Amino acid sequence: MGTLQKSVCWRLSVPVFFTAFLFFLDVFTVHGYSCAKATENSHRSLSQKLLVENASAAPVLRGSASSGDVVLGSGLVYGQTLYMTGLLIGSVVSGVISDRYGKRVLLLGCSCLHAVVALLTAFLPFTPFYLAARCITGLSCSGINMSSMSLGVEWSQPKYRTWPPTLLSFIFSLGMMGLAVVAYLTHGWMQFHLVLALPQILCMPLYFNIPESPRWLLLNKRMDTLEKYRSRSPEDRECLDQVSNLKPKAWFCLCIFVINKSHYNSKNLKMSNKKWSLLMASALTYFGISFSVGHFGLNIYLVQFFSGLSESPSLLLPFLLARCGRRPFTMVSLMASGTASLMSLLMSKFCDLPLLVVTLALVGKLCMQSTTCVSLLYGIELFPTVIRQKCIGLVNLWFRIGSIINAVVAPTGEIPLPAMICYSSAPILGTWLCLLLPETSGVPLPDSVLDCQKQPRLSMQSRHLTLSCSRGTVPCNY
Repeated sequence: MGTLQKSVCWRLSVPVFFTAFLFFLDVFTVHGYSCAKATENSHRSLSQKLLVENASAAPVLRGSASSGDVVLGSGLVYGQTLYMTGLLIGSVVSGVISDRYGKRVLLLGCSCLHAVVALLTAFLPFTPFYLAARCITGLSCSGINMSSMSLGVEWSQPKYRTWPPTLLSFIFSLGMMGLAVVAYLTHGWMQFHLVLALPQILCMPLYFNIPESPRWLLLNKRMDTLEKYRSRSPEDRECLDQVSNLKPKAWFCLCIFVINKSHYNSKNLKMSNKKWSLLMASALTYFGISFSVGHFGLNIYLVQFFSGLSESPSLLLPFLLARCGRRPFTMVSLMASGTASLMSLLMSKFCDLPLLVVTLALVGKLCMQSTTCVSLLYGIELFPTVIRQKCIGLVNLWFRIGSIINAVVAPTGEIPLPAMICYSSAPILGTWLCLLLPETSGVPLPDSVLDCQKQPRLSMQSRHLTLSCSRGTVPCNY
């Protein structure tokens, strides 16, 4: 990889790291409210410090500036639902903005919005503003995740294509661990939110050096910007030629898209339907476990920290995908996630072993996080450049619907028995849907609908083509 490609990877990791801070913010605020309600007239627990500055300070959240000393903490339980609603809206809006104005513009706008809203929340501790901020934060987080994943993959050579989603997912897990540390060390609402917001403000200049997608630039005839990237070094020029391997046909890809739009709707959207089914099952399990860490019977800070640490084995994902392929790995990880979640449910009901319950739940969460990572990579590889972000947004839409269902079913993080059964059975049922998906390992990213028409034939022979290319018997298009 060239210096430019390496620079893209580590700069993209910065905003992804910070999204985890506000993504799981409700884990501590809702848990703190539950503790406050349970110990209303007794001493305050450690988890309650996120709701109250100190014994003599004003209430953290008020309905209005003149509401007196009444803490309207009950509104906090809706923060997760509104955040997931923002993610859903962002899935639709972000894809349209990204395809029209570029992924870099979307990333810059959402990163700045994410940081500013986090800062304002520290100084405006009112329930209506907090709930509105959660929705806006979810919208910006959706844009950051979609654009960063796509930029990471599109700036990578085919043999390194599995690494950006894996590394960015690992960085997100580090953010989960960092949130637990910040929540434990800070005291009070303002201090907590300032620690979450100020690093984002300080890192904002780094985002402006993130380059635009080379394929998007070429398809939109932004040759001056593309040539500027190519002129940085011979190594960058060579890598960029491999990354943007668009032949002269790229110049009329947009025309092909218009001509074949009806064919795209009838064929490729069927592939989208299979993808959203898998992602909805993934969302139910992943967020169902992630937002219920306060109800495992152990210290919430430790459980949140180990919840992020449990996802670190996902760094082995590129090596497993190189040997197994996308489809077989997704099937195994879905089955393992459903089985681990089901065992966790049985243990929680029939055995008083909270440590074992947490371990099984985190194993299921690790498998589901790996499935989600591969699904995002799958979406990028299945859809053409000209409308890739719109299609990814459509797929993510159902992922967010699954998240909202979880937030509505368990607003305080405590999962009822029927919901836990769904979390266990949905991945197992989703395993068989993987058989309907093509294998995209080693297949070049499609740039037009014409390329998508070739995907089933290419996908069935992807491993053979990769081996043939390495032997020099088949001309490579990489």
